[in-house]
Order: sequence, then C-alpha cells, then structure tokens
Amino acid sequence: MDWIAVFTSLEAVCKENITALSGPPDLPYGDVSRRLVTCMRKIQDHGRALEPVVSGITAVYHHYDFDSDTPGNGYRTLVKVLQSCLLHIIHNGRYIASNCHRAFFRADHNASEMEAYGSVLCQLRALLYIAQGMLHDNSPGQLYGEQELSRWLVREYASMHKACFYGRCLGFQFSSSLRPILQSLIISMVSFGESYEKQHSGLGMAAFSLLTSGKYVIDPELRGEEYERITQNLDMKFWKSFWNLTESELVSGFASLTSTLVQVNLTLTIPPEPLLLPLVSDPRLSTPVSPPVAHWGPGPVNMRLISYELREGQDSKELLAFARTEAPPISLSLVPFGAQKRPPSPWLTYHEYFHIDLNVPILSVDYSLAPEAPFPRALEECFYTYCWALKNCHLLGQLLQQNRVCLAGDSAGGNLCITVSMRAIACGVRIPDGIMAAYPATLLTIEASPSRLLTSFDLLLPLGVLSKCINAYTGVDSETVQPTEGISTLSALGRDTASLISDLSHGASKWIQSFIPAEVLGSWSSSHQRSLDNKAHQRSVLPCSPDSSSGPRDYPDGFEPLRSERLSVIQPHSCPTVKNPFVSPLLASDDLLRGLPHVHIVASALDALLDDSVMFARKLRNMGQPVTLRVVEDLPHGFLSLSGYAEEIKVASDICVERIREVFQQTTLPSCTRK
Repeated sequence: MDWIAVFTSLEAVCKENITALSGPPDLPYGDVSRRLVTCMRKIQDHGRALEPVVSGITAVYHHYDFDSDTPGNGYRTLVKVLQSCLLHIIHNGRYIASNCHRAFFRADHNASEMEAYGSVLCQLRALLYIAQGMLHDNSPGQLYGEQELSRWLVREYASMHKACFYGRCLGFQFSSSLRPILQSLIISMVSFGESYEKQHSGLGMAAFSLLTSGKYVIDPELRGEEYERITQNLDMKFWKSFWNLTESELVSGFASLTSTLVQVNLTLTIPPEPLLLPLVSDPRLSTPVSPPVAHWGPGPVNMRLISYELREGQDSKELLAFARTEAPPISLSLVPFGAQKRPPSPWLTYHEYFHIDLNVPILSVDYSLAPEAPFPRALEECFYTYCWALKNCHLLGQLLQQNRVCLAGDSAGGNLCITVSMRAIACGVRIPDGIMAAYPATLLTIEASPSRLLTSFDLLLPLGVLSKCINAYTGVDSETVQPTEGISTLSALGRDTASLISDLSHGASKWIQSFIPAEVLGSWSSSHQRSLDNKAHQRSVLPCSPDSSSGPRDYPDGFEPLRSERLSVIQPHSCPTVKNPFVSPLLASDDLLRGLPHVHIVASALDALLDDSVMFARKLRNMGQPVTLRVVEDLPHGFLSLSGYAEEIKVASDICVERIREVFQQTTLPSCTRK
C-alpha cells in the first residue's frame, strides 16, 4: 500500500470538500454544510497527525511476523483497519464534492455518514498512538506488553466511545460480502436485548424482538448505542440465551437442509469409568486415566459421532449401548437399501465443524461450559474422550492398526486441542498425529498486544466479552452447579421463540461457545429512554475530563479520543489460574510443549487473537517443534461458524480442511494403541 498516496488523496478530498461547502453563501444546505466543513477539517487534522505514526509502524512491523512468507501481526492489522477507514472517507468525500450542488443530494445523510467515519478515525488514531507506545516499550520482536500498559489499555477501553463502530460504519473493515451478515447479527442482538430487558418470554419475546428490529435498521446511531450498552456490561443469562438459539431443534433442522446428508449422526453418552491405556515408552505397561471429576465429581461425557458413510463398527450393539434414547441414533433411512457397510477408515478427527470432503469419522465433544463448569472440567472431559476413542476406535469406524488421529478445533476448541495433547504427553499415552487449530486462544489474559487493541471495537469479541469469558473459565465468576441431564439450554426460551428468531440468529452458529468454554457475567446497566432522532450519537459522546486517561501515558497535546457516557467495568485478572499452562499454553514451559505433534494454525488478520497465534507459532518454531501458520485476510474471529455465507469464508474453511488432510497423509504411521 502506497501510504503517501493515501494521505495525499485524503488531504486533497478534505480541501476539495471544504472549498465546495464553504461557499457560495447561498448554498441551500446551511447547517448541514457547516457540519460537513467542520467534520472535514477534523478529518484533515487526523490525517496529518496519523501520517508520521503510520510511517513509523509500517517501517518496522515486518519484524513481528512469523516469517517472511507469512505476513501477519497486530501492527499490520491496525494499519489495515485504518486503511479501510481512510478509503471509505476518500470515496464518500469524492461523492460529496461531486454531488453537493445537485438537486437530489441527500445532504443530511451524507453529513451523518462522514461524521460517523470521522468519529471512527478519531478512535483509530488513539489506538495507533497506543500501538506506537507498544513499539517503544516492548522488547524487540515481542507483541505482548508489560502489565502497566495492559492496565492503561483497560482504563482506556472503559471510557472510550465505541458506538460509532457499530452504527453507520458497522463492519467497514470487512469485505462487502460479510457486512450484511454482521449487520444482521448486531441488529438481532440489540433487538433481542431490548425484549429480554422488558422480561418478555417465549413467543412474546420473539415477537417483540422482530417488531423492534426495524428501528435499529433505520436508525444506525441508536443501533450503535444499544450494542455498546449490551457489550459494555453484560448480563450472563441474556448472552447465553441469545447465542444458544442455534441449539434449537428447528435451527439445527434448518441447517441440515443446507448441508450434505450424513448416514451416521450418533449422540453418545460415555459413563465415567476409569480407563487403562498403554504407555508409549513401554506398551507392555499401562497407565490409568480417570474420568472427569472437577467441581462436581465423576460424570458422563457427551459426544457426537458423524460419518458421511456407514462404516464397520458404527452400528454395533456395543456402540449403540452408549447412544442416547431420545432420538434415533443413526440416520438409517439415509443408508441405501442393500448397501454394504464401508470398511473402517484409517483416519479419525475430533472437530466442532466437519467437512464432507474429508470423508472420515468425526468425533465432536459436547464439553461442559463455564461459568457452571470452569477450568479444568472441559479439559478433563476432552482428554477422557480422546483416551476413550483410542481404546474404542474399532467402534467408531476406524482401523485398529496404523490409524491416524487429528485434533481440530477453533478458538477455545483450538486451545483444548493443544492442551489435550500436552496432557497426553504428561501422562505418557499416545499423542495425536497432528493438530489443526483455527484462531486458537493461547493466552487467556487481557495482556496488551497490537491485535488485542481490536477488542476496543471488535463486533464479536469486544474486551468486555473477552474479560468476562476469561473470568468465567478460570473460576473468578464461577457458578459451579451439577448439570441437569436432558435439559436443553434453550428450554427457558421455548421452541416458539427459537422459531421466530432463527432467521436472525442462524448466522451466529455456535460462535460464543467456540471461542471460550465460558459464559459471560456482568451487571446489566439500567435502561433509559431514547428517542429515534439522529442526534443520539452526539448525545453519547462526552468531552473528556482531565483525569479520564490518568496513567503513565498520555496522548499528544491537543488530542483526546471520544468518551462514552456508559463506562465499562473490567475486572482485573488476579486469579493465578490464567497463568496455568493448561489454560494459557503460550505460557507453558518448553518441557510441557516438547513432543507436541505437528501443529497447523490458521489465523485471521482481523482477529483480536491474531497475536496469540503468531507468538505461539514462533514459540514452537524456536523450540524446533513442527508448526505451520497461515494468516487469512478480511475475516473475523469465529469465521468457521459462518461457513457458507461468503466466498472468503469458504476459501478459509478449505485451508483448514487441507491442513487436516496433511496430518492424515504424513508418511510416518503410529503404532496401535489398543490392547
């Protein structure tokens, strides 16, 4: 990107608009023209101040890449987001300058659009100043900063205005094909939040949500305000209700209509019985594996076996004994009459999202979620499932000899794939043959890094959400209870609610569960009356008080970011659990990581956890561990849950599938682990 050309174009557009809108005195738009002139002058000042900052960052950001063939780190991402904002401003500015004197020019609309992007540019300027400070303070090549910088970032997030990112400019950093999907998610969430706060239930909640969603379509400023309010201080039950909508039978059934049919879709419940597995060092000896016991004692583990074709062992009485009774365990109606069972596959993968192109048995673990089940319950359940599958691979449609196992997961699932493998090493049992981790969470803290600055405006992973997820998973906000068997998390909403809202929420899939095995906590801020006029945005921005950014760092003289009237409360992570290597594998010692199988990481350039992936891949590489890193462009965290909605997501999903296939096609084969 030729940044000199970008800033030159920005300066030219600002001057052109100021000249065109400053005269003649009889210009028909009056106050709107003055608004635009004021806005363009502010944008001009931001551009002039940002040019040397961007020049300094782009001169060195390549030093923070994984390698010269894999450009990607938080510094690059921040500059890329700024580029998207500036290009929108230049495009809109040229339109305004060319059309402001025409009869049908929508003066107020265009002024509001430019003011919104001006606010976004102001906030990005603040974040780039923070990134500039990181470059100065951090050790060379290090993406994570010292604790004082992290505390300052939290204080800034608490008071910074963020609604501008969720209104007219929503999704500006993403491709045009993704913006409608993201807009639908935000509108559905704020509509659902309003009905939830009014304590509607069942059909009433769904109907009210659909009726009120229209105002968030026509009033983007109000939408931005509401989304900021919801994500600043979260209510756990609301968040859980909204993101779990896709667990409903209706939505699951709708999803099945749009995907390739499978012949085996088996829900299993494995009883908590001790296992014995052979030691890798001496297969004549065995080591015990205990069932999950954390927080409420031994309990069963739920999982799902999926296979495109029916294979030997998958319809055996031994396996069907573990099947749940409330639904037909196998889609036998999809098996052609007279068709023979396929022979066992040499491959097996553990994955949250499956792809028919692999044509291998897939085992998906329905692990327990926080805050009811904080660490280490989910890890215990996943490790126990892994060990059970090693002993019972013949029931899952896999060969007994020379079989391969790949662990695959995204975000929290990626974290669990890594930590399950670490635990296998520690226990001396067979490790998987490879790991495919998509945008894994490898550092469950709110440490400052350039990509973590994206949490200031991320649509799906704002800092308030990230912080509460971490607190819940590590037990700070624990609500540990014995889970009730057979009760769906959607039971409180009712099937009618899910039916009416499914069209709004379908795109979200299981994202919030795939990020961190946690639900979020927080206090719901009191409701207040809002009008629908377009001044709501201005009312939400307050002048900064002298001490609002108190701390060891200051912005340049004369500059302050916009501040919000709704302050976010971020709880400090004082719990030592966050530094447990089985919670944050980036903090693990070399001894705990040495022996991991080939780790394939697929990250996204617009993901707030990008630096987690870069730093973990570099750590493994520096140890001599086999690792690959691929950084895809223009996709948010959790993009696998949006598969099928955009071509860019399909391409990224295909990359994940190819990495899994590489694990299966390695030349060295493991020995049999089942006695």
